[in-house]
Amino acid sequence: MTRHIAFFGHNPKDAAVRRRAQAFRKAGLDVTGFMPRRGPPVPAPWPLIDLGRTDDNAYLQRIASILSGTRRAVRHADILRSCDVLYARNLDMLAIAARVRSKLEIKVPLVYECLDIHHRLSGDSRSARLFRKLEGRLLAQTDLVVVSSPRFETEHFTRYFPGKYRHMLIENRLIDDPALPPRPERPPPNPAAPLRIGWFGNLRCRASFDLLSGLVRRFPGQVQVSLRGYPALSVFPDLAAEISNLPGIIYHGPYHAPDDLAAIYGDVDLIWACDWYERGANSLWLLPNRIYEGGYFTTPALVAAGTETARWVSVHGSGIVLDDPLDASLENHIEAILNDRSALASLFDSVAQVPRSAFVEQPATTHDMLSQLHIKS
Repeated sequence: MTRHIAFFGHNPKDAAVRRRAQAFRKAGLDVTGFMPRRGPPVPAPWPLIDLGRTDDNAYLQRIASILSGTRRAVRHADILRSCDVLYARNLDMLAIAARVRSKLEIKVPLVYECLDIHHRLSGDSRSARLFRKLEGRLLAQTDLVVVSSPRFETEHFTRYFPGKYRHMLIENRLIDDPALPPRPERPPPNPAAPLRIGWFGNLRCRASFDLLSGLVRRFPGQVQVSLRGYPALSVFPDLAAEISNLPGIIYHGPYHAPDDLAAIYGDVDLIWACDWYERGANSLWLLPNRIYEGGYFTTPALVAAGTETARWVSVHGSGIVLDDPLDASLENHIEAILNDRSALASLFDSVAQVPRSAFVEQPATTHDMLSQLHIKS
């Protein structure tokens, strides 16, 4: 019997949303997406119910979209009643899924997937306490909470909602697929070539940009930085202007995962996996996609000490941990590699020795999730 999942995702173009839908399908499940969109409609490789348009950081609009999204979703009651699981990515999508389940009186499990702890949920401010109260009400309606980092559970859910949920850890790994190319073997580093550092994904961290721009100024012609992805306009309203006088930094535009991953990671020697966008909270706890994508394509990561990312990289031997003060530590490590490229070759070898399973999710993970919900797959 083929199981059917109603997937409430915040954006069908988002790589994490597509990756989770791909995991479901690789595990043999049917997927129907119930998703708002950012911008014009886009095709998706699964049936998709459009819940309307939303915009980044438009929080009042997002509240209204919970109501309108619920109305749009319940028009497809026949599809929803055929589903075995409602799966919601992000808190606002959990609110829609919970309202839909209540309105249609659907008696199937509700799963909440948390890949970030939003800054509005952190701290002791009045607004944070209010948002956590709303989160707690939604959490009480879930059958399982999926977290992408163990510290989301220990630092947030255990702290604020002890005993009120069940959880499962599913990291942000690549999804196993025959189209995924074999892990590459790195050629010996060329000592005459510049050292190439890649910062890929959601480019939203001013502190990261300042460290990397300082690095190319300190080592002109010896270090190059490649930026790929989507700059956050609230942080970088004019990225082109900011890098116009920095010849060592190049912005290559967006990329497509997983199709472009082999090329973009193969084009750099180190991947930047530091983040201080939500300093002291989510930035300390998260496990970014880059450590899995880069690790699979044998690209070592640069990570900040004291973070969950640093713990993960240390356990797997897949990168360099930068201590405080960060600027001095970064400069010292880069200078050592520039003076002796065999250190970089050793890093390549270390990452290549990490088991493939550390970077790639198998269908068994989805089956394990369903078994926790007492659903036979």
